[in-house]
Parts: sequence; C-alpha cells; structure tokens
Amino acid sequence: MTVVRLGRPPHLAPVLFAGALRSPLKRPRPDAPLPERSIELAEAAVDPARLAAYAELCGFPADGRLPVTYPHVLGFPLAMKLMAARDFPLPLLGLVHTSIEIRQEAAPLLAGDRLELFVHAEKLAPHRRGTEATVVTRVRCAGRGDTVWMSRSTYLARHGKPSEAPDRPADNPLPVQATWRLPASLGRRYGAVSGDRNPIHLHPLTAKAFGFPRQIAHGMWTAARCLAQQPFTGPVDVRVDFRAPVLLPSTVAYGADAGAFELRGADGRLHVTGKLSLRQ
Repeated sequence: MTVVRLGRPPHLAPVLFAGALRSPLKRPRPDAPLPERSIELAEAAVDPARLAAYAELCGFPADGRLPVTYPHVLGFPLAMKLMAARDFPLPLLGLVHTSIEIRQEAAPLLAGDRLELFVHAEKLAPHRRGTEATVVTRVRCAGRGDTVWMSRSTYLARHGKPSEAPDRPADNPLPVQATWRLPASLGRRYGAVSGDRNPIHLHPLTAKAFGFPRQIAHGMWTAARCLAQQPFTGPVDVRVDFRAPVLLPSTVAYGADAGAFELRGADGRLHVTGKLSLRQ
C-alpha cells in the first residue's frame, strides 16, 4: 500500500471543492478498484476552542478528555482527501454515512496527547440503495506503535433503484430517557465544529438536490449525542447504525437500556441504533 505522509492536516475547502468537481464524473459500482493508499498525519493537534464547541454541541463535559467520537473529527480531513481523490470510485457529493464501529483501547485520550492518524479505504460492497465504501481510521499516540483508537465507517453512494426490501430490526422500543428538539440550523452548527459541510446537512435546497425533502442531521452528531448520555472510562467498543435520515428541524426520542441505545422520531420511526460495550 502506498503511504502519503502529511505534516499538517489538509485544508478542507480545496479538498471538498475538488471532490465536488469530480463527483459528476464518477459512476459508482461495487466492483470498482479502490485506491491502495494510506494517508497519514504525523501529529494531529487538538484545538481547545474547537473541542469545547464540539463538546457543548454534542452534550459531552468540557473536561479536557476527548469524547470517544472526537478522533473521527480529527481524521475527517484525511478521509475527505482520500475520498475526494480522482481514483476514489464514489462521488464525494451526496455520500451518506450509514454506520460506524469504534474500538477505544485505553482510557479516554486527552486534549494534550500527541496523536498520529492513519486513514485508508478497506472495501466496497453492494448496498440495496447503491454502493457502500468502508473507510478505516486509526490513531496512535506519538512515539508508540500500538493503536489506541480505531473506527470503521461506511459511506453510501445512492444510485439506481433499491434492489430489495430493507432489513428492519425488531421494533421493540427501548425505554425513553430524553426527548430532544433539533433545530434547522443543527447541520450548519455541527459542520462548523466538525468540518463536515456536506450539502445534504446544510439547507433545504442543497439537500433536495440529493433527494432529501430538506436538510438532515449528521449521523455522527446523533451518535455523539447518544454516547454523551452514557459516561464511561476505559476500553470500549461502539457500534452505531444510521437507519433513516433525521430531517431538520424535528423532535427525536432517545431510548437506552443496558448499553443499547436508539433515536426515534415523533412518529416512532427508528433513525439510529447503537450498542456500547465496555471491555476489561
């Protein structure tokens, strides 16, 4: 695998612009070749102000520890650089985040830790609504060889007609713990703290261009907001599936029981399911 080493994070604006220009030229298919390339960042600095804004928006305490979802934010510019490249087979514009698995190997990382990031594409797979890519992000503490945090995210490029009926989980609602009113501006606010300014999250008109009736919440905001309700320390495994878009504005109910959690709309529609598992 080719290794591209960066001394600083790529500037997102030109990366996203290049990805947007290339998007109409790409014809996604599950048997397309993936770039055999790892993008690495020698040192990822944590901006305290940005971290504090992220923690406030997502409901985490501002205590100097990195929320379990925050390394995804640090790795996001590298993932975008990978997916915006000419040889990445899926169009960047309109990609939908469909799931994430996180494995944190130790106690929560701290804002002052010196972190190294590694991002690569793992596979393509057919999805009933198109083609899905898996992107892996790994984090190491500088000077150490072991991975302290890793995620696998799947991103869907929608094309063609759904090939089969969706797999629906058993509809047994979890006990409701909280109800949240999500404003129309949530996508823009999360985009400002995360760097993810995908047009499907920003405004009704830009979302409609990709088949949504209006803007949708970021999957990673919903994951972070749910996980902020389950304080923990130490090694942990997390799995979150984004099952249906959360339209903005809307009201959602957060349910949880024994590490499992979910978000449902006011009509009972299941939007997010997840599981948090502590490890010894």
